[in-house]
Amino acid sequence: MRVLVFSSLFPNAAQPTKGVFVQARLRQLLGSSDLEATVVAPVPWFPFKSDRFGEYGAFARAPREETQYGIRVLHPRYPVIPKVGMSIAPWLMARAVMPTIRRLHAAHAFDLIDAHYVYPDGVAATAIARELGLPNTMTARGTDITLIPNYERPRRQILRAAQQCGAVISVCEALKRDMTALGVDPDKITVLRNGVDLEFFRPNDTAAATPREGRRRLVSVGYLIERKRHHLAIDALAQLPDCDLRIAGTGPLRGELERRARAAGVHDRVEFLGQQSQQQLVDLYNDADCLLLMSSREGMANVILESLACGTPVVATNVGGADEVLTAPVAGQLVDDISAAGIASRARGVLDAAVSRGAVRAFAERFSWQATSAGQLKIFNALLAGQDAPVSRAGTGVAG
Repeated sequence: MRVLVFSSLFPNAAQPTKGVFVQARLRQLLGSSDLEATVVAPVPWFPFKSDRFGEYGAFARAPREETQYGIRVLHPRYPVIPKVGMSIAPWLMARAVMPTIRRLHAAHAFDLIDAHYVYPDGVAATAIARELGLPNTMTARGTDITLIPNYERPRRQILRAAQQCGAVISVCEALKRDMTALGVDPDKITVLRNGVDLEFFRPNDTAAATPREGRRRLVSVGYLIERKRHHLAIDALAQLPDCDLRIAGTGPLRGELERRARAAGVHDRVEFLGQQSQQQLVDLYNDADCLLLMSSREGMANVILESLACGTPVVATNVGGADEVLTAPVAGQLVDDISAAGIASRARGVLDAAVSRGAVRAFAERFSWQATSAGQLKIFNALLAGQDAPVSRAGTGVAG
């Protein structure tokens, strides 16, 4: 079976941590089957490579093609029109990458297209699959369902693509409920939760087996954007005088968060680490007593699984699939009272429980990738056997 994996959420040499969860799922799938895969991970076109242009400069520095863990990965460019181009983003993406995909398909035909992130990627991939006469899947991961369908034209395109594609995958039950509420046929949605690489994310030799003396270490991981709400972790820190907080990530709100820490009187106990590699994250989780994840929206947050796999419990807001992971006190606690006092209370509860790293790790071992990979293969084989309901192929427009 030859699969084209299609997603703009995929690492590249200039953005090595972008979409690592998509790469991880693919690596696990390839390691458990004889499937072959080529990745087309389009990036927005931008003319200037300078660091001063931030993320867009990194897009410009992305290579046109590279090899990652033995997987061929291509990064064709596609045009992005800020704000006004949102409704035609799938069409722009599909038209821009189609020559690359036709060339790949002609050289060594694909059997199926597997797209990640429903909008614009999944909508574009569904149109491409219809033009090539191939079955396709698309995976919903978070904001593509919890935010983007609030806009009418993208919502219509998502519903059309969900009807036309062979199968829809959700990374958690919460997203399946959200898609069903939008009007997607629930019988077409399969929940395949994210897993975690239990060999890579694990307690290291220096991880404390018992609570540390002195200050306790909290960590908050994610882009420095409003949705991740790192400011709530900073506010809670003011009520946890024996704790320090380390924030890992880059983003436009760093200055604002630094000012927040000064205003709260905790700037001497907050450390901004910037972007962290995967190995640095392993060390960071191991060096922490608790992970705080205060997001306003999530799908299945990978940082929760990574932290647990390293033996570090979690305090998280009850959004997305968090309640599907934090199902026992050994793993941590969910926050219902989104206030400094409420968050600090939950963090204190986890810290005082003093659960061993070994117990947290044992809980995390149920989240391997095995079931997810098996579920993917079952879906792929069913589509190739023609067991899905055939969809009319009249027309190929995606921007309606």
